[in-house]
Amino acid sequence: MDTKKELVVPRIENGTVIDHIPTEVVYQVAHILGLEKYEDEVLIGNYLSSQKFIRKGIIKVKNKHFTKEELSKISLVAPMASIINIKDYEVVEKLEAEIPDHIENFIKCMNPMCITNHEKIATKFDVVDKENLKLRCHYCEKFTTKETIRFCE
Repeated sequence: MDTKKELVVPRIENGTVIDHIPTEVVYQVAHILGLEKYEDEVLIGNYLSSQKFIRKGIIKVKNKHFTKEELSKISLVAPMASIINIKDYEVVEKLEAEIPDHIENFIKCMNPMCITNHEKIATKFDVVDKENLKLRCHYCEKFTTKETIRFCE
């Protein structure tokens, strides 16, 4: 009996694979990373069978390696994601998405009275609870949770 598995999303020679993305946020992850403007191959698979989850999403980006800051952004919507760096078709590094301690100029403060919503000031948040994703605005101290998070445009 042949136990080889067919790849639904083809391998890439060099680049980054973001695996184990919850299906409902695959396209949000692609947007967070600006992949709609990337001018090389971007392969997106969604609702794929998974051993770790029932269904998952995967993004493969050819000839692109993301910075730690870029990858920390996806941890806010896909904290269980795996980031795999590929070189010459081989895995050279495998990381787990990691929520940072501080987030700057990426999340919008939900407080309409916050100075960041009235002046050209970069937003700043402290992560006070990584497990439940609870953020506190540096300026007005309003809390933002996973359910209320809004990304800056």
